Parts: sequence; structure tokens; C-alpha cells
Amino acid sequence: MQKQKLVMVGNGMAGVKTLEELLKHAPDCFDITVFGAEPHGNYNRILLSPVLAGEMTLPDIMLNDLDWYRDNGITLHAGRKVVEINRARRTVRADDGTEVAYDRLLLATGSVPFILPVPGKDLPGVIAYRDIADTEAMIDAARHHRHAVVIGAGLLGLEAANGLILRGMEVTVVHLGGWIMERQLDKSAADMLQASLEAKGMKFCLQAQTAELVAADSGRVGAVRLKDGTELAADLVVMAAGIRPSTSLAESARLLCDRGIVVTDTLQTVTDPRVYAVGECANHRGTAYGLVAPLFDQAKVCANHLAGFGIGRYEGSVTSTKLKVTGVDVFSAGDFQGGADCDEIVLHDRAGGVYKKLVLKDDKLAGAVMVGDTADGAWYFQLVREGKDVSEMRDHLMFGQSFTQSQLGDAGHQGQSQAALLPDSAEICGCNGVCKGTIVKTIREKGLFTLEEVKKHTKASSSCGSCTGLVEQILASTVGGAYQSTDKYAKPVCGCTEHTHGEVREAIRQHKLLSIPDTMRALEWSTPNGCATCRPALNYYLISTWPFEAEDDPQSRFINERAHANIQKDGTYSVVPRMWGGLTTPDELRAIADAAEKYKVPTVKVTGGQRIDLLGVKKADLPLIWSDLNAAGMVSGHAYGKSLRTVKTCVGMEHCRFGTQLAMDLGVKLEKMLFGMWSPHKVKLAVSGCPRNCAESGIKDVGIIGVDSGYELYVAGNGGIKTEVAQFFCKVGSDEEVMEYGGAFLQLYREEAYYLERTCHYIERVGLEHAKKRVVEDVANRKALYERLLFALKDAPDPWAEQRTAPLVRNYQTIDLNNSSGDRHGLAETVSS
Repeated sequence: MQKQKLVMVGNGMAGVKTLEELLKHAPDCFDITVFGAEPHGNYNRILLSPVLAGEMTLPDIMLNDLDWYRDNGITLHAGRKVVEINRARRTVRADDGTEVAYDRLLLATGSVPFILPVPGKDLPGVIAYRDIADTEAMIDAARHHRHAVVIGAGLLGLEAANGLILRGMEVTVVHLGGWIMERQLDKSAADMLQASLEAKGMKFCLQAQTAELVAADSGRVGAVRLKDGTELAADLVVMAAGIRPSTSLAESARLLCDRGIVVTDTLQTVTDPRVYAVGECANHRGTAYGLVAPLFDQAKVCANHLAGFGIGRYEGSVTSTKLKVTGVDVFSAGDFQGGADCDEIVLHDRAGGVYKKLVLKDDKLAGAVMVGDTADGAWYFQLVREGKDVSEMRDHLMFGQSFTQSQLGDAGHQGQSQAALLPDSAEICGCNGVCKGTIVKTIREKGLFTLEEVKKHTKASSSCGSCTGLVEQILASTVGGAYQSTDKYAKPVCGCTEHTHGEVREAIRQHKLLSIPDTMRALEWSTPNGCATCRPALNYYLISTWPFEAEDDPQSRFINERAHANIQKDGTYSVVPRMWGGLTTPDELRAIADAAEKYKVPTVKVTGGQRIDLLGVKKADLPLIWSDLNAAGMVSGHAYGKSLRTVKTCVGMEHCRFGTQLAMDLGVKLEKMLFGMWSPHKVKLAVSGCPRNCAESGIKDVGIIGVDSGYELYVAGNGGIKTEVAQFFCKVGSDEEVMEYGGAFLQLYREEAYYLERTCHYIERVGLEHAKKRVVEDVANRKALYERLLFALKDAPDPWAEQRTAPLVRNYQTIDLNNSSGDRHGLAETVSS
């Protein structure tokens, strides 16, 4: 099969990141040609400032040298600028006459600096600050000249001014605005930063407009004349007044441009679907991004579509800014300016050099800005991005993550905010003996931006994971705005793939994948058999999406599910027969007692789920004890499964003088309806016959509380390590409605939640209102969800059919998913008849 031709115009970070992702997904799909205007490989533009300051050199910031292009079969035309795109013939032509045909065209032309249209703008010594050539020109000017003026007090201007001061120049910053970095800081934060910069020699002219650049006798620029007549000596003038998306090439090809090349959520241009655009040149939903993190997000989606998967969508990014200017840490995220409808919490310690402002709106953190102490920046940014309700932590919020979590009883991440204060010699990862200095050096040398990349190159956070928070904080403080923070399910499923849970699930649904091998082939798994993390997830996604047709893979179940019992710390097993709704009979109790005596079970315990647990059963006795219990009509309680565990009940109106509804009767109905249900994680229900709530319905995945007029339904509760109180879902009038509404909610959870995501975390991710709209408000959708649940439970292959029939001889040839090595082993369980 002949390869398609992909041509990329532009050789910057966003474009090359797209190629890197494409080579991971489909290395043999395209013949790739790259045109870059600069005579270099791909380098890290974020680190130009350390190069200017003398802290790094050009080789230090290279991300992809020329050898990388050759090794990956990419034709690189370095130092050649594309001047024409012929969309009718599908060709591009460079300024040296080189012409290349394409099937797909990727525009990654970046941005161009805005040059003030003032007299003298073309004089020698007037430069922008955008690339390596600009940086080298500034370094050369600092060797021979003394006075510099930087026009613009944004991020780039202050970094240029700082680098030139460190090179020995006297620098004045001219800025049109009322305070510096007005896009990243409010006035109080800017004033504090300005005072710190002035103390180190930087001078400022604010609310000043440049009128003219005046030539010296040598013909080189000699001064900057302001509109008020003031003249500032200037042997070097650096224009840092902003950037504009580079769209001239796209415009000449008649692609729609409006403050950038207009693209869709798939990064295809709206004019021509064969042409893609990523990076600073692209306008997505009215926004052209200038920070690395959203550009890399675009690159991943674009590569996904070029590879032919078509399952990714870029929906925009919430960004933050974190930088260090002459040793002063600065952070901002979200709407930090606030307004009449917002509350502000402010800490202003001028003497201590610390300023923090948190902006709250509707019990959520809307924005944050900090100077001096930015250790909790990553945490605040996470709260802004997730839109989490912070009302309970409001009184502690200003004091950071560690203090807030300690006050709320969560000490799990108290070390994160201290990472920026640690010395380079501090050990971060005790499992692998990695210190902070090693992590920082590796991030800078290899151009790392994500936690997964740091794990790969340093092994920090790759073992027990207890240092993950510290590593993420170090990463954020090292690369600033380029930091790519991801939540658990936005990361790859495991090391066998680059795909997230959402991408895998969507691919299975969209391409009707029916087996684990099919899925691994379609998504180009990097390992032939997967691992203990991805195989159970894939198996669940397959059988929950296609209950009729998907192949259920016994090898992808953990030992607990294969043995139909929970393994204990001493190697014995716990056997829990099901008691429907917590009800039992003398015959069932007698069968349990007989089994306990016959197999010398050392411990018999009543569980919190109103069942009886037989603890200490030997592995060899498991098929025998289940055979005896099955003969008495008892089936597994699935205490080990990602499935329905229990439906806890109170005695209800059947016996209790306070009861308003038949709790036990409804509990049995629910448990029998949901028996055998696969789910992303364990599911627990409870039915209380009155508002006294004796069955603890308020901390269950689905909780039902009887009232005089019917039932109240609560969802997304959790009584585990961190108790989550269930949220009110709806009120219904009958048992049948409880089963319909509750079943529809569980089916929505089954279809949308990720593997090992509890209902409380699922609702936290998608929002309770989403579930209410799909189940409570949309009648047709609710009934469809309920029908799909009943259909799957009735007609899909029973995952526990083997256990129900209780065969006397079982032979397993499986991958032991509790064994990290993944070795195959045979487990024979044989009994006599």
C-alpha cells in the first residue's frame, strides 16, 4: 500500500509534537516532509530566556536535532520558507523553488512579533524577541553596547529585560499599560513584582507611548522618543509588544482566517478538510493560544485524526501562567480580576514579598493570582479547572493545599506545596533514590512537559506513587505554563498505550470492536498481550458496550473473580454467599453452618452488607464449598466483583412501627433485578423504609428512603476511605419507578464511567445535573437506558454461569493479574464426585 504524503509548514514545538504523536499512532501511514524557516531542528522556545541570561546554551534547548528527522524518515527542508500553497494541485512551493505534493497539509506557522509602526522601526539594533536569531543578536549587542530599551512589559518583555540586565546592560522597560503584565497580574500583584524588579536594576516607564526611534550618528538606533517628548538612550531596542498569528500564507491560499487560521474541534481548517492547523497560528472557537500546554493538546488531537482514528476532539483549554522573573515567582489562572459578583480573599504582605488573591464565584474558585509564594499554584489551577465546590474549605483556602487538607482531615497530599522550597539535594523518590536536582536537570535537558515523561526518564513516581504530588509540583515550577497536568482518567490507560479511557471506550463503540486482541490491534497497543491494568479495563468496556457479541475473556479477570472468593493476606479465601436483600432462611443458615464445619472454616462473620462471610477457606476447597452451597440454592454474593455487591435493607413497614414502605420486599426485587450486572466498580444499594434511614442509604451508590408518599432516591454515595454523602436525585411514587429510575442511573454509569471509577467520582466528573437531565428529565432516554439494562442482564452471557453450575472439575490457564510479572501458571482444582 502506497503511503500518503503529509507536508508540514513550520518546524516549531506544536507542529513537531503533532508528528511525534502521529509516529506513535501510525508510523507507516505517511511520507512526511517538513519546511522550517530556521536552519535548525526543533527547539524549546520557552527556554530562550535562560539562553539569553547565560544559564543555558543552544544545544541545551534542542528538542529534536537533525538526526531525529533522519532516524524517523522525515524529509526536513531547514532554512526554507514556504511562499505558496496551491490547494487545487495540492502542492506547496518554497522560496528556493522546491515544490512538494501533499495529500494532507499541516500548517504550524506559529506567530510573528508585532512591530510598532513608528519611524525608525527598521534601524539596525531594533529587533523582536522571537527565535534563536533574535536571542543571538541580543547577546551580541550586550557585548558591545550598554543601553537597552524593551518595549512591552508582558511576559516576553520582562524576560528579555532580565536577560539583558544579567548580560550587563542598563535596561528600561516602556509600557503603554498602567501596570506590568496586565494579562497575568492584577495591579497589586504587578506593583509588588515591579518593586522587586526595580530593586535589581530594572527601570520602568509606564503609561508611555513610543513616538519614534531615533538614529545615532553611526546609523544605528540611538534613542527612543516617547510621545511626551522624553528620550531614552537605546543602543538596542527590543520590540516585545505582542504577537500575531502567522496567517499570510494561509490567507494567500484562501483559507478562512480571523485572528488566526480558523479550525474545527478536529484541528481541520473550516475551508479545506485536507488542511490542518495547530499552534499559535490556529484560531479555535475564537481563541488563539500562546502557551505550550493547549498547543500540545491540539497536537494530540490532530495526530489522532491524521492517523485515521477520528475519536479525539479538542474543546479548548483553561490556562495558567507560572514563571520566575529574576527569582520572583509569579502565578495566575482563571478570572483573577474578579468583579461585583465575586468575592475576594487577599493576603498582601509587602514586607515579606508575598501577595495572594483568590477570586470566588458561586462557591467555586474562579481565579487566583500570586507573587512570591506560588507553591500552591498547581492546586489552585486544578480547583479552577475542575470547578469544584470550595465552600467547605473556604476558611482555609488561602493557606494552601497542605493546611486545607489537614484541616479537612485529608493528609494524603500535604507534601506537594513544599516542593518548590526544597533544595536540589532533597530526595524526592525514595523507591528509586531520585533527588530534586536530577528531576529538574532531566526536565530541562530533555524538554519534558508531562508527569508520564518524567516517570519514563527519571523513574521518579513510577513505583509506589507516594511522591507523585512532589514530582508534579517540581515539573510545574520548572516549565511554568508548559506544564500539562492531567487527571487520572485523562492519562493513558497504562504504559501499553497512549490512549485514555475515554478514547478506548469511544473507539470500541465507534468501530464495533468485539475482543481484546481486536482492540489492541486497532489502537496499536505497544505490547502484544497488555498488562494487569489494561486487560480488565478492556474486557469491561467490551462486554458493557456489546453484551451480545463481545468476547468475555476469563484471562482478564483478577484471581478473586476467577476463584469466586476474596483472597486474604494469609493466602486463604473469603466466601460470601448472597442473601437477597439481607434476608435468609433456616435452610440457608443450616447449609452455611454445615459448610463451615465440613471445611473447617476458622472464622464465620456477619458482614456490614447483611451477609455471612466464611473466612479462611483453602483454595483447594473452593469448588467443593461452592458445590455444597449451590446444592442448597445459594449463589455467590460477588463480594469480589466489579458488580452489584449488596442491597442493604431495614425491616421496613413489614415489621417496624415507624416504617412507611416495604423496604425488604423492594430490596429483594432490586437485588434480583441487578444480579450479574457488570459495572465499572463495585456497586452498593440500600433501602430504608422510613426517613430514620436505618439501612444507611445516604452513603450508597444508590440509596432509597421511604417516605409517606413514596421514595426519595439518592445517588453517588460512598462509605469507603473518604465518606461521600449521597446526593438527592429524585422522588418517585412506586416500587416500579424506583427500579426504573435507579436502573437507568446505573446503566448511565455503566455506559459513561471509566473502569474503576466509583459512582461518586463519576458524578464528580460529569456533574449531578448531567445525570438528572439524562435520567429524571428526559423520559424517553430514561426508559431507553432502563431497557438496555434489562436487555443486557437478561440476554447477555452470564459472567458467573460457571460458578452457578458449580462444576466439580475446573482447570484454569490464565495470566495471574495479581502477579506483576504476568507469568502464566496453571491452577487445577479437582474434586471427586
